[in-house]
Amino acid sequence: METTSVDRNRKSEIRVSGPDSRPYVLGETEAEFRRLEMQSAFIRDLTEDVLKRAGLKPGMRVLDIGCGVGDVATLAGELVGPTGSVLGVDRSAASVRTAERRVAQTRQHARIRFAVADLDSFVPDETFDAVVGRLVLMYLPDPAATLRRLAGHLRPGGILVFQELSMPSIRSVPDTPQFLRCKSWIMETFERTGFETDMGGKLFATFLTAGLPGPEMISAGRAEGGHRSLVYAYMAATMQSLLSAMERAGVTTADEVGIDDLAERLRDEAVARKACIILPPFIGAWTNKPA
Repeated sequence: METTSVDRNRKSEIRVSGPDSRPYVLGETEAEFRRLEMQSAFIRDLTEDVLKRAGLKPGMRVLDIGCGVGDVATLAGELVGPTGSVLGVDRSAASVRTAERRVAQTRQHARIRFAVADLDSFVPDETFDAVVGRLVLMYLPDPAATLRRLAGHLRPGGILVFQELSMPSIRSVPDTPQFLRCKSWIMETFERTGFETDMGGKLFATFLTAGLPGPEMISAGRAEGGHRSLVYAYMAATMQSLLSAMERAGVTTADEVGIDDLAERLRDEAVARKACIILPPFIGAWTNKPA
């Protein structure tokens, strides 16, 4: 079996200007990188479905923006196969190092490489068949401008496909107190730090504002309950990554959150009330650059 090729020499081909100075609200800690891995495993099938619907296939050259620790790049690599290639870009050098290490340990046929660059302004020196991204537009100051610029590096007929959250739709049936507090804290933190909480709902308008054809779209999500679900650990990990930002924004405190046993408290109240945790939907949108 072949291992993935991680090409560091092409990093010099990324030119950046005017970086977005806002920090990533979830931080760049090892705990956050583990949360990203957990999240990717949790929703892998949802992302794979969107990429397949959009038309990713063997032989394609793919650009993954906001690649994080490399999960979408790896998934795209599986779809484009040994004749394809993937370039993952993220502004976090720590994330890129983690992505390189993880991808080098996998058995991949596609050539996957990574580069550090500011997502809102980088300019690649090559043309792609597809530009993809998951949970990245919500962090950009002008996502439509970014899409418009990226479309200039697609071949005619190339694919743009993005998957984003509609965070306000998260709920529990029936309502449970601890869950509602976590939902409120998470939403308020994103709002106070200036990031988009409903990028999924705004994808259609964003594509049109970027001058692209109206995208096809699909919404899918996880609904969880019971003692064994990973949803409680996932929510607690999200709270842990957000905790510093929550305190800086004056949303809540570490003592009030009680992160050490938060997952257990979320699980216990959900099980006691026979609650279904309906996570926010992941909305996928894709279109083709006009020929």
